[in-house]
Amino acid sequence: MFDESLPTELRRFAADDRAIEGLPIRLVVALVVGVATMSVMLNMLSGVQGLAVTELDVKPSPDVVTPGEREISLVVVDSDGDSVEGATVVVKGGTADLDGIATERTGSDGSATVTVSPSLRPNQEDGTVVIDVKPPAGGQFVDRRANTRILVVAE
Repeated sequence: MFDESLPTELRRFAADDRAIEGLPIRLVVALVVGVATMSVMLNMLSGVQGLAVTELDVKPSPDVVTPGEREISLVVVDSDGDSVEGATVVVKGGTADLDGIATERTGSDGSATVTVSPSLRPNQEDGTVVIDVKPPAGGQFVDRRANTRILVVAE
């Protein structure tokens, strides 16, 4: 199988199929390449501002209403609680019914006012109205999580 002129220790080493000897150097090479690649990627990403985004939420007032026409004030806030100008709020039916949807853009104080007329189905004790936010264009905001909902309760 192996050249008989090779020393016994070298033949034993060559016949060893456990491959333990090559493993540490492969790990070192993989670690060095991985660290170098991660370093390059982090340097490229550090200049990209789009990755630093802030989640938006909505604070409705009132947040509990009865069926019928209601005026609701909505304040769009960032994760620090600061108001956000230029966001579009979309109010639509959830488990409570609305005729269509209502949209409004927030002003300089981050607030918008919408008029909605929620209704409940027969034998329904309560329901919710859903509020979505479209962040302002060019900002570093997102709305990925569910926002505060408006609770509609039977009279």
